[in-house]
Amino acid sequence: MPLEFIKPGTIIRFLNYRRFAYLFSGTLIVISIISFFFGLNLGIDFAGGTELHIKFNRNVKISELRKTIESLHLGDVSIQRFGEMGANSFLVRVEKTSSSLKKGVSNIVSEALEKKFGKNSFKILREESIGPKVGAELRRKGIEAILFALIGILIYIALRFEFSFAVGAVLALVHDVTITAGMMNILHREFNLTTIAALLTIVGYSLNDTIVVFDRIRENMRKLKDKVKDLAEIMNISISETLSRTVLTSLTTLLVVIALLVLGGDIIRDFALALFIGIVIGTYSSIFVASPLVLAWDSYTRKRKKKGRS
Repeated sequence: MPLEFIKPGTIIRFLNYRRFAYLFSGTLIVISIISFFFGLNLGIDFAGGTELHIKFNRNVKISELRKTIESLHLGDVSIQRFGEMGANSFLVRVEKTSSSLKKGVSNIVSEALEKKFGKNSFKILREESIGPKVGAELRRKGIEAILFALIGILIYIALRFEFSFAVGAVLALVHDVTITAGMMNILHREFNLTTIAALLTIVGYSLNDTIVVFDRIRENMRKLKDKVKDLAEIMNISISETLSRTVLTSLTTLLVVIALLVLGGDIIRDFALALFIGIVIGTYSSIFVASPLVLAWDSYTRKRKKKGRS
């Protein structure tokens, strides 16, 4: 027997709450955009520079480590703890790269740390270095990847459905990506190529949910055209019919993402966190945002046609 989130035949009038959804979404988008003006925590992929993963075998205060690294004049310094709470493991990012120095960055840092904390008190586990030009190029291509994906989706849905559906889907996806990026920024998570991969995954996942709803709307527009004339009511019926599928699919996906968050380790944690936020927001937008936007665009175009005739 299939698991149903709501009883078959139940109709929830989601579009009656579209003004509240607009207010809620608008608030989240404004907060997200404001957070961008305070700067992004760009990873080495985008900012350029050198990143070192340093592990100490004793307790080290982050303020002491920062003071030691800043005294080396390697440009802007960013330091954050890496690993579980209380772990003496740090990610250290500096602006300069080994190619711009006579000694390598890791050698310069090692010498300073040996003088401050002792020769055998630490170990540099990893060093990554990317030039500023390469970082800027990766940042540009990451943004282009998202924009091209949205343009491709706009064209695909316009051909498969109608242009109003394409507008609703793309605006809902922009809504999902903006809020997810904003929440990641507010949580001061790093933006790197892994984050771009997570945002593109969210675009695909959210679109899949939205397409299922749109397909049911199109089907019901044909099937119920003699019984139901109101597009908003057809949308309510369609969203209600697909609600179980939408919610249960998202819940099962979230179980996997939560497992990645808890057990996946530090390398994949930011990716899993972005997916978690994106799936929650994407599920919400598939129900409360995408269809109301289609309705709003359809209403707008109808009004323009009437004015043109008069």
